[in-house]
Amino acid sequence: MDNGEEQLSDAELLARHGQERTDGSLGVLYGRYLPMIYGVCLRYLRNADDAADAVMAIFEEVAARIGRYEVQEFRPWVYTVTKNYCLQQLRRRQRKIPFDMSERLGECRDVTLWLDEKGDGDRLAQLEACMEKLPEKQRACIVDFFWNGKSYADIAAETRYPLASVKSFLQNGKRNLKLCVEKNGHETD
Repeated sequence: MDNGEEQLSDAELLARHGQERTDGSLGVLYGRYLPMIYGVCLRYLRNADDAADAVMAIFEEVAARIGRYEVQEFRPWVYTVTKNYCLQQLRRRQRKIPFDMSERLGECRDVTLWLDEKGDGDRLAQLEACMEKLPEKQRACIVDFFWNGKSYADIAAETRYPLASVKSFLQNGKRNLKLCVEKNGHETD
């Protein structure tokens, strides 16, 4: 690492990282805000070991994300990434990861009732087959929302789809899934 990098502004380090695509400039930049990042993690996670682990994971996330976004000011951006990471960790701790698909399809009442009627593997297999028939964007949004427990905003941020599109993909995906399941249910009953 060049000692001259320590003297560069945040904007200059961002530009250098964008040109060189190495983690050296990003490491210097991240290091400047390490106390803030650790403090935010400690405030949310309330455990020093968890906060230290989060700081390392956030660096990896920042390194992966920074090329996909046009970051104007690093400090507020990394603060937001840090806060969102911590909130996501807290959500994961408080929620059981559902293996029963019917639990996560509560908004699609008919599908849930349909799955619960018999409780056999055929219903689940039909649902999985219907999931495969959905358009990719609808399927991805449904998996992220129902199975991975992500919010509309999380999905929009990760996929870079507008929030309105995410809502539309979910609504249309649920409707298409319901229609497919109903169609397959009538064929097998």
